[in-house]
Amino acid sequence: MTKVFRDNEGAWCNVAALGVTLAGWPLGVWLLGQAAWWLNAMGFALVVLTLTWSAYFIHEFAHYAIFQSAQTNERWGTLMSWINGSAFARFADLRRKHMRHHVERADVITFDLQGFLRARPLVRRVVLALEWLHIPAVEFVMRGVVIALPFIDERKKDARARVLAVGAVRLSAWALLLWWSPKAVALYLVAYLVFVHLLRFADCFQHTYDAYPILDNAPIPQDKVRDRAYEQANTYTDVVGVDAKWLNLLWLNFGFHNAHHERPVAPWYRLPALHRELYPEGYAQVVTVGELLSAYHRHRVTRVLAQDYGEVLPPGTPGRADRFIGAVGVSFLTAV
Repeated sequence: MTKVFRDNEGAWCNVAALGVTLAGWPLGVWLLGQAAWWLNAMGFALVVLTLTWSAYFIHEFAHYAIFQSAQTNERWGTLMSWINGSAFARFADLRRKHMRHHVERADVITFDLQGFLRARPLVRRVVLALEWLHIPAVEFVMRGVVIALPFIDERKKDARARVLAVGAVRLSAWALLLWWSPKAVALYLVAYLVFVHLLRFADCFQHTYDAYPILDNAPIPQDKVRDRAYEQANTYTDVVGVDAKWLNLLWLNFGFHNAHHERPVAPWYRLPALHRELYPEGYAQVVTVGELLSAYHRHRVTRVLAQDYGEVLPPGTPGRADRFIGAVGVSFLTAV
């Protein structure tokens, strides 16, 4: 095992969490189809948890933070993408997009969502109505783009066979699940919505970076100094609480985002200690989930077409996060 993992001391943390993810996901699906409601509830919680962990393990594997071998990280990242439905995009593309986020200190997205919606009033009204209902339509539009783009952009035509193959496998799996238990399908769809909300909540409030819709590898505009000071000032640690050890694990400690950006290869289980090592108590970039829930709800429609992310007031200010509009459509699970 010491030859496999990048951090030998944390090997068992990874074994346990990956074991829960790999075994818990099918177990959760099975529980969704059982007759007893309490088994359904257990399955629902397990599916949400394992979908979420599979997503954040993709993030860990993208940084090569788990295994010593780059190939092993890539293979496991691909496996995780099959669990949470992001396998339509190649893991290499997911990783490339996320590395640009770190290197260029910007949100490099693959699709100009705002331009698309502004040019199509009917689609815009539908998306905004769904967002008002707390249905994360933007995230599904972005996932749809990953599927559709190879067929409408010649630059991505080499991905057509992959998209068709992945689609065939996933549709077959859905058909089998529907044949076995329509109830399991219905509950899984609701669990998937909760999973998407968990991811987008974290993405929403972790940065106030500029966002650039760039499909290829063109550089972002050099219109400002994006140094480490800029990175930390435009990054936020959105945790349940700095000392909320177990609750922060729902996101695999992804909320300790300033610490992650300071040391991107630090694995998930070391981020709480790293945060305490790097930042003082009362650090201004820490904004707790409790402070952000109101803003997440209040600005759910506004942020879709907003031109900026709003502002976060100084610590101790009543309602300090109320004007934090946040980002949308910047998930690291969507890339082409």
